Order: sequence, then structure tokens, then C-alpha cells
Amino acid sequence: MVRRTKEEALETRSQILEAAENAFHERGVARTTLADIATLAGVTRGAIYWHFSNKADLFQAMLDRLNEPLDALARASESEDELDPLGCLRILLVHLFQQIATDPKIRRINEILFHKCEFTNEMCDLRRQRHSAAVECNMRIELSLSNAMNRQQLPHDLDPYRAAIALHAYIDGVIGQWLLIPETHDLFHEAERCVDAGLDMLRLSPALRN
Repeated sequence: MVRRTKEEALETRSQILEAAENAFHERGVARTTLADIATLAGVTRGAIYWHFSNKADLFQAMLDRLNEPLDALARASESEDELDPLGCLRILLVHLFQQIATDPKIRRINEILFHKCEFTNEMCDLRRQRHSAAVECNMRIELSLSNAMNRQQLPHDLDPYRAAIALHAYIDGVIGQWLLIPETHDLFHEAERCVDAGLDMLRLSPALRN
């Protein structure tokens, strides 16, 4: 009975996340209420509050599901013991671009994140979460780049802090622009070249040196 109850709770949580994803994509995050999500999921608002503290918490849980498939590669590039941290980072970014290009669910969530996430006054919690996530992402990229420098895969005088910010901005720019105007290029087939262009920036830009 306990196992069944846990399974039912997980199933309800999944239903809520799916409903939130669809509602956010259709209406935008700010214009979607928890009541909208509850109706779409076929649950009560109380059920939502059982699993999530607020809309920002629900939004973050949706994003966490998005990042799980690539987390192993991210952890590898951040490990001092990894022999090819830059290679792991490159594979991760290629997978990221290709998944967005081919997986409707991943594309939909990224469309919400990049183009349907409005930081209005009532969404202060969400803004704080996105701020924290961006800072953490910069730190994780910086760690990967530092490991690559230690393995002589990047110039020894690269500034990993500035380089991480630049690479993060480049990745977001590629994704955000393609989602807005996908007809510009075939992101799936251009993924490797897009990633290599970003890594070439780190190798060759004098502005990113100490």
C-alpha cells in the first residue's frame, strides 16, 4: 500500500509538471495561475501545494527535469580527474543543441525559458531562482574551463571567469536566436560547428586573456 501511495504521488507530480509545461508554453509563465495548472492536470490546488511551494518552485522543477540527461557529462567536465574535460564539455553542448532541435518537449521547455518567462513583480521568487541558476552555471563552466587549462586543452593565460561568462552568453544566444528564427539554419546538423565556434573564441580571443 505504501509503495502504491508513493507511485500515485509521483504520477500526480508528473501530471502537474506536464500540465504546467503546456500552460506555460501556451500562456506564458506570468499569465498562468496555479488554478490553470490544476484544472489542466485534473487535480486540486492543494495537490499542487503538496508537491511544490509556489509557481517558481514548480517552474524550477520543470527545468530540473530538462537538465537531468546531460548532468553526467557536466559532472565529468567539472571533475579534476577527468582526462578530457574540454571534450566532455564539447559533447555536452553538441547534445544540448541537437536535443533542442529534435526533441519537441525539450524545445518547448526552452521556448518557455527563453521567450515566455516574464519577470513581473509577482514573479520575484522566479527571478531570484533564475539569478541563482545563472550564477551557478557560470561557476560550473568556469570549473570545466579551469580543468581544461590544467590539461593544456586551453591557453594557460585564459581568464576562466570571463571566458565562462562569454561562453554562457554565446550558448544562450545560439539557443534563443534559433528558437525565435529556426529557419536561419539547421541547428541539428550545425551543432558541432556552433560549439566549435564558441570554443575557438576561448582559444583565440586576446580579450579573454589575463
